[in-house]
Amino acid sequence: MTCIRLADGRLLLHSPVKFDPAVRHSLEELGEIGAIVAPNKLHHLFLADYVTSYPDARIYAAPGLAEKRPDLRFDAQLGDEPQNEWRGQLEQHLFRGALALNEVVFFHPATRTLVLADLAFNIPKEARARSPLFCFLWDVGHFGPHFFVRRRGIRDRQAARESVKRILRWDFDRIVVSHGHVIERGGHEQFAAAFAFLSDRRQ
Repeated sequence: MTCIRLADGRLLLHSPVKFDPAVRHSLEELGEIGAIVAPNKLHHLFLADYVTSYPDARIYAAPGLAEKRPDLRFDAQLGDEPQNEWRGQLEQHLFRGALALNEVVFFHPATRTLVLADLAFNIPKEARARSPLFCFLWDVGHFGPHFFVRRRGIRDRQAARESVKRILRWDFDRIVVSHGHVIERGGHEQFAAAFAFLSDRRQ
């Protein structure tokens, strides 16, 4: 989970993790929760506990998630335009061509940070000890989209290429991922390299 402090002092929670007493305590120390974001159609498993625990927070869903989870309350659907709560503080883009994900990518200009969920992983190579199958499926040891995103998730490569171009127009250097280590420097170049396969007709 990524926590972003908004201009009014409240927090935006991106891709909530399992909610337990330790997480609750940490969040209470940080401040009031203003917005909770489920950035794609997959990162919703722990959302219900946050909706219940923070009834005053506004809940935002990626396109298609409200239909997938009719049991949850959502206040608005995410898209390319920032919500009023963070307009002028965050930029966002709905990544095209991968309907199974429908991930909304965020950019925090003040810290030059790109925020991702499942679009790309950065799992350290030490994870190879878990199993060869794990390494194959999640492409551990480097930053980029994993096997399922490359081969099954992205269905419209032209649309995905246009989204990559759009994201690369942002001036980011750091990348925060939901899976793996933060890329502290050189993120713009690493993102471009990770998605260069979209222009390779052999793949």
